[in-house]
This record gives sequence, C-alpha cells and structure tokens, in this order.
Amino acid sequence: MPGTAEMLAEYPQESQQRPGVGFPLARILVVFSLAVGAVVEMAIGPYQGKGTGETSMFRRLLHRFSVGDVILADRYFSGWFDMVLCGANRLDLVVRMNESRKADFRKGTWLGKDDHIIRIKRPSRPQWMSVEDYSECPKEIELREVRIRVHQKGFRTKTIIVHTTLLDAEQYTKEDIGKIFRQRWNAELNLRSLKTTMHMEYLRCKTPHRIRNEFYINLVAYNLIRRAIALAAIQADTKPWHVSFKGAIQTLNNFLAILTTPIEAMQWCLQLLYAIAAHEVGKRPDRVEPRAVKLRPKMYARLSKPRAQYERLGKRPTNC
Repeated sequence: MPGTAEMLAEYPQESQQRPGVGFPLARILVVFSLAVGAVVEMAIGPYQGKGTGETSMFRRLLHRFSVGDVILADRYFSGWFDMVLCGANRLDLVVRMNESRKADFRKGTWLGKDDHIIRIKRPSRPQWMSVEDYSECPKEIELREVRIRVHQKGFRTKTIIVHTTLLDAEQYTKEDIGKIFRQRWNAELNLRSLKTTMHMEYLRCKTPHRIRNEFYINLVAYNLIRRAIALAAIQADTKPWHVSFKGAIQTLNNFLAILTTPIEAMQWCLQLLYAIAAHEVGKRPDRVEPRAVKLRPKMYARLSKPRAQYERLGKRPTNC
C-alpha cells in the first residue's frame, strides 16, 4: 500500500526495512466456499504484531460459521487447540496432519485399511491462551486419521495423512475424505484469482479506511463474477471450478458494449452465461505448480533511502 504516514501508523512495514523504504503491509485471511469459490468470510489486519497471525485471525472468525460446517484447510491450521475450538463451535475440520506428529496405523480404533481413530493428549499451554481457558480444554481429543494414496501416471505414488473430526466412517468414507481434501488446492487457485487476476497485490488508496473500502468493493466484484460463473456452470451442466475466472472477466468486458443495443435483457444474460461457460480450464488433477516465477527481475538497485533524499543529494541509486 502507499507509504503515507497515516497508513504506516495502522499498517506498519516490515521491521527489517529502513523507514521510508518499504511499504505498509496488510494481512488478509479469506474463507472460500468450496462449491463455487466465493468469499464467505474474511479478516484484515496489520502484517505483524500480537494477534495478527493467520491462526489468530481464523479463531476470531469461528463464531461466524454455522453449526455443522466443515472447514477444509492446510496443515497450518492443524493445531490441537484449533481443533478443540472448532469442536467447541460445533464445526468439523479436515486438515493435513501436523508435521510435528507421527502416524502409526497399528494403534487406535481400526475402521478399515489406512483408516483409524486416535487420541491425542493435550499439549502444554500456548502463550496466547489464558490459564482459565487452558484448564477448560479436554485432556485429550479423538481424531480420525486417514492415509490417502495418490496414484498419478508416470509418478511414484504419493502418500498424504489427513486428520479430521468426521469420525463416522459409514457416513464419511475414506474415499470421501480423500476426495474432499484433494480439492483443497482450489483455495490456492481462488487466491490467485482474487489477488493477481483482480490486481489486488498492490492497493492504491492512501488512508486506512479507504484501503479497506477498496478491498471490500473488490470482494463484491469478485463474488459477483463467481456468481455469474456458478450460473453459467449450471446452464452448461459442468462444475464452477471447471470455468476460467480470467475468461469470465474477459467475457463480461466484451459484453459491456451490447448493453447499449436494444437486445432484451434475458436474451443478453443467457448468451453471456453460454459465453462464460465456453472458457473451460484444463482438467489436471494432482498437478504440481511450484511457487516460482520464470521472468527475471530488472537489474535495478534496491532503494536503500527514501526517494526524496536521493533528489536532495542529486544522486541516483547504483547497481550493487
């Protein structure tokens, strides 16, 4: 965000950077609907400081969910106390096993091959939790541990351990758990659409409340596009995540000129939905997309002082 004094007071820059060199940073947590990809909950706050982490923001959102909701998340949200708090709010959780734990399918209550119920004891009290809240937590919790084997042609079999509070093996089979967890990657694709395709990596307003307004109006636009995609998917008898988000934006922009013509609105909407559904993405399950870029950055020097100081000194930054 722009580095104004008002912005830096509410959203500080990284502590490792010199004053006037970095940018104010905001941490944003969003919860997507797995069915259509729309944002159903969100939280925004400073990038760093006490209570600004993703798990802290997530805990503040728990009361907004409905009883019986199933939360699908990565292993960052697989902490013991996060699972307890979800249970206290009558929510279920499906996450990848925390890296600090070890799976042993010889123990626990057997439900089937690579499927059993285990009990995990309460760890020591974290700093963010009060003594009173810690004493109210149970001594141990029951979790269902499922081993998912991903078979992909041309690659070695990949094994994933999933922990969930969905303990009923008849209602939620091991195959169901594996199928839903493999859809978690859709959240990464939704984030890319929201952050990169919507050009929200850099927000432009210069005051904190305007920044939040800019973010909220982008969320409204994002959800309206997702709604159009969902309607187009129903019309074309396909899944919403099989329709391109970028293609939907391009189609909407191209159809704006038709609004000035005397075509009936219903006919215009139907043609728009058919055009959106035509932008189908490739079906590539279990694909590998590393967080890496191909293009190299320009060979300019890093800004080590505020830009105004260079102007006063009459100097330009030099390459290192």
